[in-house]
Amino acid sequence: MQAQAPLAPYVGLWARLEGFQPGELSGLLTDRQVVRIALMRSTIHLVTSRDCLAWRPLIQPVLERAFKGSFGKRLAGLDMGEVVAAGRALMEDRPRTFAELGALLGERWPDRDPAALANAMRTLLPLAQIPPRGVWGAGGQATHTTVEAWLGAPLDPTPSLDDMAMRYLAAFGPASVRDIQAWSGLTGLREVTERLRPRLRVFRDERGVELFDTADAPLPDPDAPAPARFLPEWDNVFFSHADRTRIISEEHRQRLMTTSDGRLPSSILLDGFMAGLWKIVRGKGAATLRVQPYRSLNTDERDALAEEGARLLAFAAADASTRDIEFAPVD
Repeated sequence: MQAQAPLAPYVGLWARLEGFQPGELSGLLTDRQVVRIALMRSTIHLVTSRDCLAWRPLIQPVLERAFKGSFGKRLAGLDMGEVVAAGRALMEDRPRTFAELGALLGERWPDRDPAALANAMRTLLPLAQIPPRGVWGAGGQATHTTVEAWLGAPLDPTPSLDDMAMRYLAAFGPASVRDIQAWSGLTGLREVTERLRPRLRVFRDERGVELFDTADAPLPDPDAPAPARFLPEWDNVFFSHADRTRIISEEHRQRLMTTSDGRLPSSILLDGFMAGLWKIVRGKGAATLRVQPYRSLNTDERDALAEEGARLLAFAAADASTRDIEFAPVD
């Protein structure tokens, strides 16, 4: 699950799983069965401990590319093996924030940028964000230790890129090679789909681009209704294909880019397309779900959002004494 926003995975699972309760995920996190870690596209994800150990080595090139573009020149000339050894010792002594880690490494290398030193550890060491970060109703600073220390197991020495691609297709297929690359941040994946071709169903889109899917994947009828949905910040569905117009119009994407500092706020879907934003405002025991449509809503759409919004409030604001839904005018 995409997890830059610590509590987003809870809403993401609620939107997808019938009867999901926050304690289920919180328990998995505190029991170390799921892990918060930088993975695909060098962004924070919530994954199972097994996927963490297998996928972190596969994503290493993505992390290194992101680090070199942002901080690489600031650490030129350093013995990075020595820096990594020092960082690992500090992180495994006890969990630390990046600010704390950078300050401690800066004491040893005072002529270097502490932020760059800390980010080098994020790149060169597999670091897990530990609870209470990401625990429903708890929260806390992003504090890290090594995955090996947290899970008591080494990274997978023979991870399979083919397996990861199959997992992606099971979730997001039919999809192109560019889609798999957009989701993962990796490049040069054509040879992966060629190896997998005998195990896949192959389609072509309206532009003639090859689309791959698992052999037993369902194909819903094109006319099947897509229910109204409330999705969290940075939801996976917006980052899993190269062409985002499959779910958000270019007009709405541009509007988001200019009004949200490039962030992807919590979104509403109507008929499978992004149609506005939402947020829950709390105060004095009350919880108000504020819906900002990006276009005019007909009666059926408004009713569907109101019904689903009431469910969202019951889930995300269960402790509120009063709950309400407000629809802002289209601007």
